[in-house]
Amino acid sequence: MKITMLGTGYVGLVSGTCFSEFGFDVCCVDKDKDKITNLKQNIIPIYEPGLENLVKKNKDAKRLTFSNDVKKNIVDADIVFIAVGTPARRGDGHADLSYVYEAAEEIANNLMSYTLIVTKSTVPVGTGNEIKKIIKKTNPKAKFDVVSNPEFLREGNAVEDFMRPDRVVVGCETEKAKEIISKIYKPLYLIETPILFTDLKTAELIKYAGNAFLAVKISYINQMADLCEKVGADVHDISRGIGLDKRIGSKFLHPGPGYGGSCFPKDTQALVKTANYYNSNISIVENVINYNSQRKIDMAEKIVSALGENYKNKKISILGLAFKPETDDMRESPCLDIIPQLQEKNLQISAYDPVAMDEAKKLLQNIQFAESIEDCINNSDALVILTEWNEFRSLSPERLKQYMKGNILIDLRNALNPDSFLESGFNLIQVGRPTPSQ
Repeated sequence: MKITMLGTGYVGLVSGTCFSEFGFDVCCVDKDKDKITNLKQNIIPIYEPGLENLVKKNKDAKRLTFSNDVKKNIVDADIVFIAVGTPARRGDGHADLSYVYEAAEEIANNLMSYTLIVTKSTVPVGTGNEIKKIIKKTNPKAKFDVVSNPEFLREGNAVEDFMRPDRVVVGCETEKAKEIISKIYKPLYLIETPILFTDLKTAELIKYAGNAFLAVKISYINQMADLCEKVGADVHDISRGIGLDKRIGSKFLHPGPGYGGSCFPKDTQALVKTANYYNSNISIVENVINYNSQRKIDMAEKIVSALGENYKNKKISILGLAFKPETDDMRESPCLDIIPQLQEKNLQISAYDPVAMDEAKKLLQNIQFAESIEDCINNSDALVILTEWNEFRSLSPERLKQYMKGNILIDLRNALNPDSFLESGFNLIQVGRPTPSQ
């Protein structure tokens, strides 16, 4: 069975590579010639643990190929996945479906025999039906089915999420489509992965509903952290106390500077736009979007407040720029809002991230980008942790004292163990936790 993956972005590259690991013949297609040239040379455009080795392994086994030839690889395919970008549309927040619809037209123009067309991109309700209309209009004789198969890949854990997912969601309308999809996911049946078959619209909405719920959960624990700071409680104990309730669960109950990344911001916006279009109340998600934007402003103010009245021209060291650990993704990272606000206060910024430096340099200006933790914190007045990379968790008072001039630590991810800083001389400020004694 031949699978063609249209789009070699995060979703397309991970999904295509993992399907080839399942044993299928997969070609990942992209119009970006430089990207395809690099992929053929094992140069991976994203940082994702385990992906580079998996690409090389399946390329060597000749199960995974890369191409710019859209036409040939549609004609030859049994299944064509649409895995192109659906960014928030500039100006109104709706999902931009222009790339999806363009892909649908190209597919229609090159269909020679029955082909299963699968949307892997995150798309609003009704997109699958619109794809069907485009294909029928462009090629009335085409034989095809359209399936919605949303992805649930966490950056930094995407390969494992694909190979051992919590569930697979498939929206389809015919037994033939169901049979074909069942074949390509057969390896997951063997490990008893739940596979939920629904109609097209339900599958499309599940992805948005899931991401919006997680965004709500993150914002809820951030608001509880705010309350903890006012009453003197510990948000980590709050998280444990409610997370042990099986109805709630412990995941996504970690306070921080607000959610970011490629999914939650645009998917919550798109869900709200869909609800508004159908005149359906979704005020909870609307409030979360507004709160999350304000959250980043509040965190910048928290940093400035910790510095005291004479904050101007002080050197602030920022550890962590990616929106989360184990990725170089800077999209909607809290640092993109927080750092410019600090610069407006005439604070001097030094920054370091283990893998996201190249991406950060494209988006942030007038910053000293350091080559190591030590270089970043050298002679700094205060240290701010914005991303909880594991190497930041082991920072000790002794190590920090060797390089820092000041004694202010603002840990917006609660990555540091407060017990390690008791009577250390450092002023450790975390989110939703009492400040330990110096």
